[in-house]
Amino acid sequence: MDTVKSVLGKASKAKADIHVDDGDEIKFGHKKLLVRTTPGHTDGCISLVCHSAKAVFTGDALLIRGCGRTDFQQGNSYSLYDSIHKKVFSLPNDYLIFPGHDYTGQTCSSVGEEKQLNPRLSKQREDFKKIMDNLNLPYPAQIDKALPANLVCGVQE
Repeated sequence: MDTVKSVLGKASKAKADIHVDDGDEIKFGHKKLLVRTTPGHTDGCISLVCHSAKAVFTGDALLIRGCGRTDFQQGNSYSLYDSIHKKVFSLPNDYLIFPGHDYTGQTCSSVGEEKQLNPRLSKQREDFKKIMDNLNLPYPAQIDKALPANLVCGVQE
């Protein structure tokens, strides 16, 4: 596995083999992914666009019918709203969205679907901020262990 490299957004300030920024390309085989920074859930969130597959991998920033929380770890509702609208919702409506995870078993959506049906991001910017400010989500049980591990890409020395 010597050829496998970890890749993180430069703004994350976390340990990784490769740090990427907006507009960078990640090439593998005959494919390439275009990096689009999508901060707001965290400073280092990125989305990866594959134009040849008409797809975008959105990590934790944009989920299917939801989005990453913004109430801790550098979260900022305005940054998340702006980055998703400028960097993801600007893609053609038929581009497929693959989030980093989903709690309901959904694996794929589209830009057009999320623009229309996402109950948070289909709203105006100020309404989105109010929604995010009033989610009242519980503090994640394992977050105090997960955040330090995230900063070193899961590698404990």
